[in-house]
Amino acid sequence: MEKRRDFIKKLALSSAGFAIGNSALGFSAKSYKNIIGANNRIRVSIIGVNGRGNGMAGVFAKQKDTEIASICDVDSRAIPKAIKTVMATGHTNTPKGEKDLRKVLEDKGVDAIYTATPDHWHAPLTIMGCQAGKHVYVEKPLSHNPHEGEMAVAAARKYNRVVQMGAQRRSAPILTKGIEELHNGVIGRVYFAKAWYTNTRKSNVLKPAEVPDWLDYDLWQGPAPRKPYKDGLIHYNWHWFWHWGTGEALNNGTHEVDVARWGLGVEFPTRVSSVGGRYQFSDDWETPDTQIVTMDYPGRVSLMWENRSSNGRKIEGLDRGVIFYGEKGSLDTGGDNYKVYDLDGKLIKEGKTAMKESEMDGRNTSSPSLGLDNLHVMDYLDAIRNNRKPNCDVELGHKSTVAMQLGNISWRVGRDLKVDPKNGHIIGDKDAEKLWRRSYEKGWEPKI
Repeated sequence: MEKRRDFIKKLALSSAGFAIGNSALGFSAKSYKNIIGANNRIRVSIIGVNGRGNGMAGVFAKQKDTEIASICDVDSRAIPKAIKTVMATGHTNTPKGEKDLRKVLEDKGVDAIYTATPDHWHAPLTIMGCQAGKHVYVEKPLSHNPHEGEMAVAAARKYNRVVQMGAQRRSAPILTKGIEELHNGVIGRVYFAKAWYTNTRKSNVLKPAEVPDWLDYDLWQGPAPRKPYKDGLIHYNWHWFWHWGTGEALNNGTHEVDVARWGLGVEFPTRVSSVGGRYQFSDDWETPDTQIVTMDYPGRVSLMWENRSSNGRKIEGLDRGVIFYGEKGSLDTGGDNYKVYDLDGKLIKEGKTAMKESEMDGRNTSSPSLGLDNLHVMDYLDAIRNNRKPNCDVELGHKSTVAMQLGNISWRVGRDLKVDPKNGHIIGDKDAEKLWRRSYEKGWEPKI
């Protein structure tokens, strides 16, 4: 824990002086060396590179003493693109291309993996990675359902692996300072946090089709029970179907709710409720495009998340953000920066970053903030080298993920959920409890 605090302090002290290159993919070698110094080389495999993973391959490739050992994707077209991204950073070794992630896990030369696979793969791959002796950076959400999230935590602990969830703001020096001020009473007792996400997503209709020759659809489905291929599902719209995705609540809400939970200093809720629906279009979406999730926590504390996937009007001038309310005022953040207001709404304090690349573009699905990506990857690699928990350790990621999963479960059963604040489990609702876990394709069941 002491090493983590020292690392964050170094980031905070140096954040104003970070130099981002023309590619906006990494810090200058001088800045990086000042933070970490010379360490053993870490060999990383990047898994899932059709969208966000492609950009993150470049982020990892820019890190000091880090080698991209392989690029893995079920889409054969995506692999050469990601290799090109890696080589454009000046990376000296050409990564190996691989379609089957199981072969990556068998490679004893790989120390760590990064995964931006679909949600239904997140926890199973995390568990498999830990079992194979790999450290894991898994994009949010940690899991497709709460049960496998618990399994991911157990796997990380059993195999003593570093598992970082992609909640980048946990590594933001300025925001970290703002959260510390919150905990130190800058607005008094904090009792409510409001978070939101907006976008202008369009209608989506799936059509039966033949599996493209560039896609290994069986491997794409992996642990999910088999369903026929449909055009329009891959590579992004799976988010809106419960079989593979988790809706906007986990696709984007996890980010804001993680910050809100961090600031409120809460773990598991006592009650969760959700309303909303697919209102903007009549199409094949199964998840809500309009949704409000509310959570009550012990100690007279509440959290609310609002989503409008298909109506992009901003809130407080931001497409996504969090506001904390306390006895003496409020604190706002839309990314790395924060602002403090008194009870009358007068701005009394502001924390800003000098890094333009840390500004959030909430509607950028590939890289909402390159600067924060860098910081979070740096923290992950430093945690591996120093055998410590990273800024968004698997257990923190699970608590934020399960909060939104409970919101989705509440919406799906159409009623409030009573929750055990010790572990997040649903109390006295058999129908809701059925959604705590899922069924798996035979032979793909995650095991620890």
